[in-house]
Amino acid sequence: MTTSDKPAVGPENSPLHGVRVLDMSRILAGPVCCQLLADLGADVVKIERPGTGDDTRQWGPPFLEDDGASAYYLSANRGKRSLALDLGHPAAAALLDNLIRQADVLVENFLPASLEKFSLTPEKLAKLNPRLITCSISGYGRTGPMANVPGYDLVIQAGTGLMAITGEPQGRPMKVGVAITDVICGLYAATSALAGLYARGKDQNGTSFDLSLADCMLASLVNVAQSALLTGKRPTRHGNAHPQIVPYEAFDTADGYLVLAVGNDTQWQRFCKAVGREAWGKDERFTTNPLRVKHRSELISQLVPLFSSRTTDAWCKLLRAADVPHGPVLGLDEVLRESQFAAREMILDARDAHGRGFPLLGGAIHWRDEPPRQSAAPPELGQHTDEVLDQWLNLDATQITNLRELGVVA
Repeated sequence: MTTSDKPAVGPENSPLHGVRVLDMSRILAGPVCCQLLADLGADVVKIERPGTGDDTRQWGPPFLEDDGASAYYLSANRGKRSLALDLGHPAAAALLDNLIRQADVLVENFLPASLEKFSLTPEKLAKLNPRLITCSISGYGRTGPMANVPGYDLVIQAGTGLMAITGEPQGRPMKVGVAITDVICGLYAATSALAGLYARGKDQNGTSFDLSLADCMLASLVNVAQSALLTGKRPTRHGNAHPQIVPYEAFDTADGYLVLAVGNDTQWQRFCKAVGREAWGKDERFTTNPLRVKHRSELISQLVPLFSSRTTDAWCKLLRAADVPHGPVLGLDEVLRESQFAAREMILDARDAHGRGFPLLGGAIHWRDEPPRQSAAPPELGQHTDEVLDQWLNLDATQITNLRELGVVA
């Protein structure tokens, strides 16, 4: 089968215009990866089970009205098209093979047994499409003693040391408030896909990338993990403070919370002058950051009553004038009303296939000459089955009808 001569989807001046991506992933890590590729202009086709689709469609409340998709699903599937394909149907294998032949990138997060079942092994994919770039996402990777163990964000956070360094010093280990292991792995996967496309542009064949939630999370512990490697000691929890920078933490104000982020000694001197405590800037215990870290408790014990003496707004005005890094602790409802994010088009006006309007979180990447951002509402289940089979495989209406009557597609 030859590549369809149908026009590519998306704005022509997007970086990935003309790139075709098969999103065979579910839940969050893979969908985040593919959503990012869609933001950059790729034609991303999400393969979903007829009748149910991605599990996250039902992960609510909240939902878009009574019968709409969940907020969870909407957050990770912007800009994609949905093809409902029953991979368990005997006739699905040939159809899937042809879709793979037309794809540039394939993203999947099956367990090894499912890869064998659906003939999605790296060897089979390379034969079907030597130029295909594959990103395989799993909990612990395709090698090692835990290769067959499913990955769940909470378990990964616990098992990679993240929970042990998160929370109050004398409190219980605490998870991060979102499924951060999936999000980070999705970003690593998107980076891998882009690297594969770049290499292929230099006349290399495609390649396969093996990404695990656990690996990506461990790598993301950066300075904390490296410190443990150097010292052989278990890092401790610092709550909202920083293990290597002081003062760099949250403080109670008269009416809320404020974070102070003094990153160098020059900022420290400006801070001392701004708050009328020049003596702190000359105190031998506090003149350099290593000394402030050493004498953390003495310094913080003096900062706590100072910050509680004024409101958050008053502190923001004073510290802004002194050019000292700081910020109020905001709730998400406040964040989503911030003019900065409106100016960056981080909140889009979307409309689903039924004409229902709703606000949609936008993408974080901007580039010069970026086309106007469109709503790119996440797709309804099977919304684009017919057009994808037409545009990717040149199937006509009769062929598609026959596939639907057989229950192969929906």
